[in-house]
Amino acid sequence: MTADDLRETSVALAGRALELPELAGAGTVAAYVSVGSEPGTLALLDALHARGVRVLLPALLPDNDLDWGPYEGVGSLARVQHGGRMALFEPAGKRLGPDAVTTTDAVLLPGLAVDTRGMRLGRGGGSYDRVLARLERAGAHPALVVLLYDSEVVEHVPEEPHDRPVHAVVTPSGVRRFPREP
Repeated sequence: MTADDLRETSVALAGRALELPELAGAGTVAAYVSVGSEPGTLALLDALHARGVRVLLPALLPDNDLDWGPYEGVGSLARVQHGGRMALFEPAGKRLGPDAVTTTDAVLLPGLAVDTRGMRLGRGGGSYDRVLARLERAGAHPALVVLLYDSEVVEHVPEEPHDRPVHAVVTPSGVRRFPREP
């Protein structure tokens, strides 16, 4: 994709996501700053922040778990290199602890793909598996939403016993919902 294509998909993705009732009524949203070829999230983060939504962003811990910090605009981000892996943009300010995610109304998750059942394929580090397990242990039930390109919604992804389905996937062309588990 060209830089213009990426910018256009970022704006389209933000527009689709902002139409979600789960985000429209949210007081706090856990999100992330996209990296590499992931669909761009900055337009969405800025729009949520401008609405007065408290946006929490992850900071990768040495054990691959995630701590959380507030997003206060692009100037509140720091580029952090984690060993030989890609650099991530993380909140530069105060950390709220790994359990801060349990106070959210919605969690925006990155992924490589999601299938027709709502199963998400991550990058394999287990960071978001830990987040989902933490939410379950706390009895928290925020909306779980994956942001992807249209081509990343596929028929089937491999799953492991600990994997949990998401509630929706947002792509530049629309939203697909999945049934919530009872």
